[in-house]
Amino acid sequence: MSSFRQKHPILLGLFILAGIFFLFLTGISLLISSLISQGSNTDIFAKKEGVGIIELKGFIVSSEQLLKHLTELRNNPDVKSIVLRIDSPGGAVGASQEIYTEVKRTNEVKPVVASMGSMGTSGGYYAALGADNIIANPGTMTGSIGVIVKFPNLEGLYEKIGYKSEVIKSGPLKGIGASNRQLSEEERNLMQDLIDNVYAQFVRDIAAARSMPEETVFELADGRIYSGEQALEAGLIDTLGNFTDAITLAADLGGLDIKDPQLIYPKIDRKFSILNLLTSAEQSFVDNFVPLYPILSYEWRGAQ
Repeated sequence: MSSFRQKHPILLGLFILAGIFFLFLTGISLLISSLISQGSNTDIFAKKEGVGIIELKGFIVSSEQLLKHLTELRNNPDVKSIVLRIDSPGGAVGASQEIYTEVKRTNEVKPVVASMGSMGTSGGYYAALGADNIIANPGTMTGSIGVIVKFPNLEGLYEKIGYKSEVIKSGPLKGIGASNRQLSEEERNLMQDLIDNVYAQFVRDIAAARSMPEETVFELADGRIYSGEQALEAGLIDTLGNFTDAITLAADLGGLDIKDPQLIYPKIDRKFSILNLLTSAEQSFVDNFVPLYPILSYEWRGAQ
């Protein structure tokens, strides 16, 4: 050891600094974890019954976490009603439909109020349809009822860089959306049929949820954006109001004190670690990033 210290003093110093840094991070992790744990057990005199709060924010890629939260609050006897707070441009068709179905299932057990903040368009609006009431601000951006799928065409770029690909497939329609060529007329017609079918599903669910004839919904569902005021006039929402108004309405529907209802949020993993912090940040980035692969979407992307 003495010989190593004499020959490599800098390297030894780096090892020591790394060890100190590791111990420091471990201590910080334990401290924060302890404080969080203590904080979760101190409010023993809080009111038990209340309004559950679930948030749907950002681009909808997956539904698992939100379905888990809905199930948790639906099965919690202390939660008498739920506010689904939405700030989303929509997203993947399957995930949006799963959320809508679970919200509707929950609303059959206890009242659910959908509160749209700055935006509740396309798949975000679809999710709100399962609620007992839909509330939006006068200037909330909503609507954008429709379906879209995008395929990148990199044919020109591939020609410039000399990239070529060989494809072996089982059938003529297996390679729809390949980035090295344009869609054929047959492929385009097939994709349009798919879009029309999924679009009809959206319209059908709106008609059922809003008690409107499908013909009326088709007239409204041309992809346009509505303000909250316009959506109210069109019958797409129930009333105008903010998040506080939604909580008050949910409390009233749940038979709670509307003046100061207890708010109950889904349980979260309170164990803190540097690894969890990094992985959660990575997942947040992935969930809000535009998918690099073609995806059938109920979404509005006004900036693109």
